[in-house]
Amino acid sequence: MPQRMTQFLHTQSDLAAALARLVQADPRLAPVLAKAGEPALRRGEPGFPGIARIICGQQLSTASARAIWDRLQAAFDPFHHDALRRARADRLARLGLSAAKIKSIKAIANAIAGGELDFDRLAQSDADAAHAALIALHGIGPWTADIYLLFCLGHADAWPAGDLALQESARIALGLKERPTAKELALIADAWRPWRGVAAHLLWGYYHVVKRREGVAVETKPTKPRAAKAAERTSAGKTKRNGRTKRPGAIGAKP
Repeated sequence: MPQRMTQFLHTQSDLAAALARLVQADPRLAPVLAKAGEPALRRGEPGFPGIARIICGQQLSTASARAIWDRLQAAFDPFHHDALRRARADRLARLGLSAAKIKSIKAIANAIAGGELDFDRLAQSDADAAHAALIALHGIGPWTADIYLLFCLGHADAWPAGDLALQESARIALGLKERPTAKELALIADAWRPWRGVAAHLLWGYYHVVKRREGVAVETKPTKPRAAKAAERTSAGKTKRNGRTKRPGAIGAKP
């Protein structure tokens, strides 16, 4: 099989052209695009700030995630991995980070300092290789890796198959009887290479239209007592529902 050239989405025009290619490759997506319209291309800052912000936002509402990120940026300006690597855990906790997130961010900062994580090299890799390089590091799971590739690098082929909103959107768009699992959705998306990330943008937009939601909120929880929240924060950053992996966080809001 000939090697595909790695594609990136740097501008709205790039996304528009890629959507045309995607729909041409899979005409089933034409009515999805017609109903959802062309989604806006959202981009976040690449490198350490970008992936740290994604981790900060896990399991939180958009507003809470933004508040913590704003405090973190204000406390560490410029926002550099060495500063976070040396920062005391109790100082980071006072800014609103859970123990699990502190551990993850520090592990990533140490990986950068030790040369294990090279963001420049990562930006030149294909989606599968970049995904594998990221999830090999402590604190970065599949969902975090793919969201970073999509929003911070603009990778046209990143595919967060574990995202519940994508699973549900694909179920409706493709007329499936049940919501596909992450493994099933990964197989479905093979037909969309090298534009799987473009399909993700489209399906998130479609999800917003059919569910009448702002952004792509994976989960909304009522306010819980502080003790219960503390217990949840020590979990592995994912929960199980109906036997499927549930990835935390709110995607679709501006990164």
